[in-house]
Amino acid sequence: MIRPKVIFFDVNETLLDLKPVKESVGKALDGRSELVPLWFTTMLQYSLVTTVADRYSDFGEIAVACLRMVAKNQGINLDEAAAKKAVTPFRSMPSHPDVIPALERLRDAKYRLLTLTNSSDAMITDQLKNAGLDKLFEAALSVESVGLYKPHVDVYRWAAQRVGVDVSECLLVAAHGWDVAGAAWAGMRSAFVGRPGQQQFPLGPTPELEIATFKELADKLAMLK
Repeated sequence: MIRPKVIFFDVNETLLDLKPVKESVGKALDGRSELVPLWFTTMLQYSLVTTVADRYSDFGEIAVACLRMVAKNQGINLDEAAAKKAVTPFRSMPSHPDVIPALERLRDAKYRLLTLTNSSDAMITDQLKNAGLDKLFEAALSVESVGLYKPHVDVYRWAAQRVGVDVSECLLVAAHGWDVAGAAWAGMRSAFVGRPGQQQFPLGPTPELEIATFKELADKLAMLK
């Protein structure tokens, strides 16, 4: 494997544990935790709707709007204030236990580490700070700067251009099949992290790496020269 010049990391679910926001959203949906995956996929769906329609709305705003949509379809009365409160934990989720040690190893191996996230600029700033990850990244890139949501191929190409390297010299690490597929279709190398409940997209390109944990990722990458 050839050493990548830059490693981009997805944030939500890849670096950060979504458990607090899932619990909060489930509580807002009258305790119906089985509706949380529907809310999350609806949120992703409408982020792509805005992208396809050449529009952009803050990811947090989409999260609130889609939570109210799901609630209404289930006969649950949820006003905007309550929905905003329910998604507030997005800003203070902890990192998965395997993340910090692996990032420290990769940083010590002289890799350039950046995020590439659908979270807004303000949200990713809070997320990294509250999870104790802010000092480990060269920069926190958000799709807000380009006005398109992943997995639009232009997002990955913009990120590579932003850091001054060819897209083929970058590696995206993500726990979502749609994200690693989008990166690969854009010409970026990809690594799929098998977080619980996540699968690769069978119709997408095969990622260069498939790992179960960040420790395994660091084991494979830290040795490259």
